[in-house]
Amino acid sequence: MIFRGRNPDVTVWKRFRSGVDGFTFTKGDSHYEAYVGANAERVVDLFYTLCELLPPAIDVVIADLRSESTWTGDSIALPDVRDAVARLKVPLATYGGVEFSLYTEEDQLTLTPQLELFIYSRSDRWLYLLQGKGLEEKAALADRSWRSQAWDRAPAPTLSAAITAAAERLSLTSA
Repeated sequence: MIFRGRNPDVTVWKRFRSGVDGFTFTKGDSHYEAYVGANAERVVDLFYTLCELLPPAIDVVIADLRSESTWTGDSIALPDVRDAVARLKVPLATYGGVEFSLYTEEDQLTLTPQLELFIYSRSDRWLYLLQGKGLEEKAALADRSWRSQAWDRAPAPTLSAAITAAAERLSLTSA
């Protein structure tokens, strides 16, 4: 089950800001939501690191907004997904514009096109896992007045080619 959350805008301050990385953690009707605020490289690295805490087989959705291509896969081996994410860390952090979601019946990790990390879960376990990664829980992160209206839509052929190659290696289906 995918928990679709809000679609946050890109933030310049997140890529270059200093200070302690943090997160917000809220409880909805049927799930918990964590939003992680850090620079682009840290967010992509956390996405990679935290996905190791998912079960051995996960569902995957990758959407490249530049090429308007989407790939999906069910019960993909976690080590294969982690390998694909590891290969994509640098281009993802550099360009953004890709939504990468990993999910199970209980949890979902989503790296947004704006290089933000959202975690949706039926349990509160991610609160403690994020604290264990050195992140500080905060009541709120950044004033929304700093947000621009869209992510950088400049062509990124290197990223699009890498995403396509990863989808092929994972045997994902084009949607």
